[in-house]
Amino acid sequence: MKKIKPWIIAISNQKGGVGKTTTAVNLATALAAVNKKVLIIDMDPQGNATVSLGFDKNKATKTSYNVLTGDCTISQAIVWSKIPNLSVIASSKELAGADYELSQIEKPQYFLKSAFERELLNYDYVFIDCPPSVGMLTVNALVAANSVIVPVQCEYLALEGIADLMRTIDRVHKNFNNNLKIQGIVLTMYDTRTTFSDEVAQDVRANFGKIGIKVYSSVIPRNVRVAEAPSYGKPILLYDFKSKGSQAYIGLAKEFLKQEAENG
Repeated sequence: MKKIKPWIIAISNQKGGVGKTTTAVNLATALAAVNKKVLIIDMDPQGNATVSLGFDKNKATKTSYNVLTGDCTISQAIVWSKIPNLSVIASSKELAGADYELSQIEKPQYFLKSAFERELLNYDYVFIDCPPSVGMLTVNALVAANSVIVPVQCEYLALEGIADLMRTIDRVHKNFNNNLKIQGIVLTMYDTRTTFSDEVAQDVRANFGKIGIKVYSSVIPRNVRVAEAPSYGKPILLYDFKSKGSQAYIGLAKEFLKQEAENG
């Protein structure tokens, strides 16, 4: 089979608990379900994406840390999930010290990008689940990526929470990756019981819309079933396909594919 160059997407927000990993895992799963070949790289030391796909993060022999340090190639670290078309590179606790380690080496921003450049991967999409911080791990992801998807929770100070990330994306674009773009904003943790969630959603759409950044129409609700799914090692699409959270991610995947088709 002829190798293809995948589209690389960083899923990032410096704030924790915004649905970042949930979005990475479930968008990837929805795309895999329509025969797109998808890889998730778990760059978060917490390893939530790894666990959410049913892997024991303490038993991985080759991890994203090994890829960053050059101990193995991307393809050597890949393991297949139980979901057809979806594979993962697991997280490692060693990533917790990687910010310091990388910063001691010349041109530390380019390690992940260099790993991608060493081989052509037979994937349609690669999603990089970033840690909830703007450190060297996130910068490596942004330098390697073609685009960024930013989950934004429908809660107080949602816009302020991503201000630092936007500044980082801008600096990376200017200094290290001229092709980097923001693919879109995903509204998460929408609470239908309150008017406040709707007000935040409107603010996000107004603020980003006026500067030409796409805010996806599909909104991810605050949903107990979504929160439960990782503890069973399953994406919400497998844990409870009929749940509102699952259907929201299916809607997001449709929007994502339409956007891709329109962009050529």
